[in-house]
Amino acid sequence: MQRSLPEIKSLGAELVTISPQLPDNSLSTAEKLALDFEVLSDAGNKVARDFGLVFKLTEKMQEIYKNFGIDLVLANGDQSYELPIPATYVIAQDSIIQLASADADYTNRLDPEIIIAELHKLKSV
Repeated sequence: MQRSLPEIKSLGAELVTISPQLPDNSLSTAEKLALDFEVLSDAGNKVARDFGLVFKLTEKMQEIYKNFGIDLVLANGDQSYELPIPATYVIAQDSIIQLASADADYTNRLDPEIIIAELHKLKSV
C-alpha cells in the first residue's frame, strides 16, 4: 500500500488507518514504521464495533499473541482481547461509502489497484 500512496494522494484522496491501540501506541507504531499517512486510535474498538467488525481472541490465540511478544493489554489499554476485522472503505466527499471490503482472514486485504480504480471513477464523476 505504501507504494500506492502517492497515486492515492494524486487522486485527491487520503489514506487513514484506525487502530485499537491507545493513541500513544498508535503514534509510536506510525513513527517506528515511518508511515506517511494518518493512524487514528479507536480505543475500545468503539468505531469497529459500530461497523460490526470486532471479534474476541480465543484463549488459545491470546496465548499465541503473548508467545510472539504481543501485549494487547498494554497496547490497547484494556483486557478485552478484542481486535477489529481488517476492513477498507473508499468514502466519497459526500460521505457515501463507494467501496467496502472486510475479511475475517487478516491476510486477505483489498488490492490497492482496486482502490485506485475506484478513486479514478470518483474523480471522473
